[in-house]
Amino acid sequence: MNISSYTEFVTAAKRQPEPQRLLFVFVEAALPPNATEGQKQTFHAQQGGTLTPVMCVDKLPAEVEDFTGLVEESGRTGQHWDIVFAASLSGRGGIVPSSESATQPLKQMINAIQQGSIANFLAFDRAGELVQFS
Repeated sequence: MNISSYTEFVTAAKRQPEPQRLLFVFVEAALPPNATEGQKQTFHAQQGGTLTPVMCVDKLPAEVEDFTGLVEESGRTGQHWDIVFAASLSGRGGIVPSSESATQPLKQMINAIQQGSIANFLAFDRAGELVQFS
């Protein structure tokens, strides 16, 4: 499935044969400690740096149909973030996954992001634009 926007992500989740719970990990981009001048230049060109998870949440697709609502809700936490990684958790037998059942997958997402294994997630910037990593 080729998803190119946040709206397509939510729509695809709603169209799955089993109900979905959406998983979000918000990260802050930063320079690594003792960054070189080259690292600083690539970071300011939005081409490098580190991604540190700062918060996570799970939501039903109907709770976050538009990206603006997700940004507004995250803003109420007071926590700064630059990119949000997104994935979905599938239910079974027509049962929507509970928030409790999303805890472990969210922890796994956080660990994967910390290790740089982000290929299985969608990433959106604060404007809702899909971010591609190379």
